[in-house]
Amino acid sequence: MKITEIELYHVHIPLKHTFWPTWIPGYPQTHNRFTLIRLVTDDGIEGWSAGTAMGEERQGLGDLLGGYIIGADPTDIDRIQSLLKQAGYLGWLNPWIEPACWDIMGKAQGKPVYELLGGEARAIEAYCSFGELHEPARRVEEILSLMARGFKTFKLRAKAKTFAEDVQLIEEVRKGVGDGPTLGVDANQGWLVSIVDRIPAWDLNRAGDYARACADNGIEWLEEPLDWHDYDGLAALKKASPVKISGAELNHGWDEIKVMLEKDCFHVYQPDATFAGGIAQVRQVIDACHRHDREYSPHTWTNGIGFYINWNLVLADRGNTHPLEYPLEEPSWVPEFRDGLIAPILPDKNAMLWPFTRPGLGFEIDRKMLKKYARRFYRQTTRGLAFKVIREKGLKAALEIKKRKEG
Repeated sequence: MKITEIELYHVHIPLKHTFWPTWIPGYPQTHNRFTLIRLVTDDGIEGWSAGTAMGEERQGLGDLLGGYIIGADPTDIDRIQSLLKQAGYLGWLNPWIEPACWDIMGKAQGKPVYELLGGEARAIEAYCSFGELHEPARRVEEILSLMARGFKTFKLRAKAKTFAEDVQLIEEVRKGVGDGPTLGVDANQGWLVSIVDRIPAWDLNRAGDYARACADNGIEWLEEPLDWHDYDGLAALKKASPVKISGAELNHGWDEIKVMLEKDCFHVYQPDATFAGGIAQVRQVIDACHRHDREYSPHTWTNGIGFYINWNLVLADRGNTHPLEYPLEEPSWVPEFRDGLIAPILPDKNAMLWPFTRPGLGFEIDRKMLKKYARRFYRQTTRGLAFKVIREKGLKAALEIKKRKEG
């Protein structure tokens, strides 16, 4: 099997209400934006994937990818991983492309990707993961309302300018919602962004003090409390913390996360396969978590396609009892706009997500939505790439390159 066609799209889905994500403090988000890829094989099988985008920054990606991906075997994941790594030497980090090959493999075999990975269909509890920083009283009302809809676990955001404000949030929320719901906190310190507001970076002392405040208020876990490359600081915090420390959501795959495992940085590892090396590398992380007696629960704050990719990995991890992160911030970041080009992902009245059985990654692109919200900016085929090489290198060189690649 060979990849014979690549298409890339800019996707811009307008939100009805402005979203204010804590990870880009002070920066309003008015659209769900991502880059969409479609791979087609010589058998006519399509594979799709998506990577979060700020805008149209990947405009030139196609010119780079064509020579790497066209002609490659999508079922040879080791080779695909190597090619994407090579394509990233000049700064293009695109692990989100690799899941499209798993989508192709699943469709070719008539199985969901999680079955290819040794998993099985089962219902998974969803936990509500908020994305904004709200006043405590408002957040209490929101949690109580969502509890009536079946949610039992919630993740708050801590991103205030002062330590006192961050502590006040968890104190008042816990008091307001009682002991019933499970609460976690994401400090979003792993990869600080200061385009608008300049929020202070936490050091080990502040992270340690906050972990103790979390314990005092019945918080189950503290996420991304220090810079994602502060391996020694994270290890020291994990060793001393009275609550679980989690992270590694955007670290660059197995090469970095294996260092975290060796240094014992986290209780819970949260790699997102669209950032952290793709499906194959996250599978390595899951296996290593089993060996090291650590937990796995992925980051899913991207879009509906990214959610499906990570959902497959949880289903592949037999025995995983963690609730799955379900991004939700009403009224702005809601399934209709979050999931974009696919049918909205909706838990049932008990906040359970029932397994999909569609072959591949499990979703289907809505072609009407694709036409409405996506703009194709690159298309390349085997034939088109051959003509491109002839134009740029000359016929003799093009034939020599073809001979060498086939050899």
